[in-house]
Amino acid sequence: MPVPGKIIHVSGFLTVGILLLVILLSVQGFISFKRRSKNKNKAETPDWSIPTLDAYADSTSFFHNWDPAAKIGSLFPYCFLIISLKSPFWCAIALIVSIFSIFFSNIAWQRGLRRLAAMSGFLLMFLLIVPFSSPARQGETVLIFPLLQSLPFHLSGFLLALTIVLKAFAIALMIEPMLGTSSLPLTLQGFSRLGLPQAIIQMILLTHRYIFVFQQEIIRMYLSMRVRGFTARTDLATMRTMGNFLGMLFISSFDRTQKVYEAMLCRGYHGIYPTFALPQTRIRDLAKSGLWILLGILLLVLDRVVPVLPL
Repeated sequence: MPVPGKIIHVSGFLTVGILLLVILLSVQGFISFKRRSKNKNKAETPDWSIPTLDAYADSTSFFHNWDPAAKIGSLFPYCFLIISLKSPFWCAIALIVSIFSIFFSNIAWQRGLRRLAAMSGFLLMFLLIVPFSSPARQGETVLIFPLLQSLPFHLSGFLLALTIVLKAFAIALMIEPMLGTSSLPLTLQGFSRLGLPQAIIQMILLTHRYIFVFQQEIIRMYLSMRVRGFTARTDLATMRTMGNFLGMLFISSFDRTQKVYEAMLCRGYHGIYPTFALPQTRIRDLAKSGLWILLGILLLVLDRVVPVLPL
């Protein structure tokens, strides 16, 4: 059985202090969120539940001037190289690279922060559970908390969870300059040039285009219900009304889909979208791709040769 190298008994005073600090930060964050929600009018608050992928495609930057096919063909393998890292230190370096990429791509920080916020709930629980549930390792440092005598805190498990969290954040932030610095049609053309089937490309384009239309239709129908006195409750009448609501939404969506398809046929659609111009891959685009591939390989080599805080 593995023998821990060092066992540290954490005092009860320090444990209570850490818990109070976490509770105070959580309460402060909740109060700040509620204040911002009250100060802003709901009609003026943007809906970020369905983000627009190419909202910042009209800007100019290092990533905007990059051919989409070459950009995707290099940043996508770069993300896989980041996944292969094992040291938290080099994962943190990869996260810093992603942060600088967001900065030099002229994309608003709110987009990256919202993407991280959507992941933080799961990753935070992962960061709290793995140190207490990971198996013991030979020579590792173990923390013993007063109220959790039977659940030692393994620092090796914490470093493992921290490594996964850093890699997830680094890749999530890199998605923004990879997909958000070109218009969606150009990005999908880049995927097509890389070999992605046309059927998948067409489904992505139509879904991204008309999901906002269906969202507006849902809002319009729901406001109509509220004007007529509908109030959501936990009763059979509400369930019956919501069933009728979903049925009408399905029917209206089907009718709109038929009209959209007929309009596409009138504009020359015959299974493939007509393309009038394709971007050309230039030498500087290949140089940028080679730079990012070399950067990913360099991080991977340094991770293997100089394993800072190895697991």
